[in-house]
Amino acid sequence: MKIRLHQFLSKCGDFSSKRDIKEAIWNGEIQINNSIVKNIKFEFNPNTKIVSYRGKILKLPTINHYFLVNKPSGYICSRLNSQEKELGKKSIFELFENRLSKNIYQSLVTVGRLDEDTTGLLLVTTDGKIVEKITNPENHIPKKYFVKTDLEITEEEITAIRKGIAIKIVEEYHTEEYISKPARITLQDVDAAILTIDEGKKRQIRRMFDTLGNYVVSIHRLAIGDLVLENYNVQSGKFKEISKEEILQKCF
Repeated sequence: MKIRLHQFLSKCGDFSSKRDIKEAIWNGEIQINNSIVKNIKFEFNPNTKIVSYRGKILKLPTINHYFLVNKPSGYICSRLNSQEKELGKKSIFELFENRLSKNIYQSLVTVGRLDEDTTGLLLVTTDGKIVEKITNPENHIPKKYFVKTDLEITEEEITAIRKGIAIKIVEEYHTEEYISKPARITLQDVDAAILTIDEGKKRQIRRMFDTLGNYVVSIHRLAIGDLVLENYNVQSGKFKEISKEEILQKCF
């Protein structure tokens, strides 16, 4: 399995920031099989190549970890860049800071993403293979959400969601159009529903309702496959380590 150099260095846990990684590469301090590599995107197989930094051999974590998180509102699912820090943004990884070893903490990635204001079930792991397995749309893993809207959810909206909605996204230099896959929806109240989808395009649920002329007030992810958040007694902002076997059993 090949990996890009900057990804390898992020996961090995020996650097405190992406900036430190870039500078180490650009300064010629990273060697692969005793040859200096200054290409951040250089791809190689870490199982057959030896990476060193200032004479120290770097290695990926040998044991993977899997965490079930109850994501609170106001957290983004990526590590913060300088601009986001200046804006006072919060990262989901802050929930793990100083609670895990540096090596494990630096190797954490989210399994897919939830919007900043979306709450609920999120998986965080050091295992890139399971990230790819769960997020691959060809595997059709259902994700269940509790959705609250500003207006009443009409029968016409329910029918449209069950059939698929034509969505058009116009951004400054880019236009994207797609038809959402048919989804399952069950009303819980006049303005609330449980929605199940097996695709995860950016802000998809919000855009589905926006297209229908209804505004989403809140979204809470309840489950991924048969992995149900309420079964784990994890409070908002907390996490619990679970096994790979449990994830595979309940999601596939």
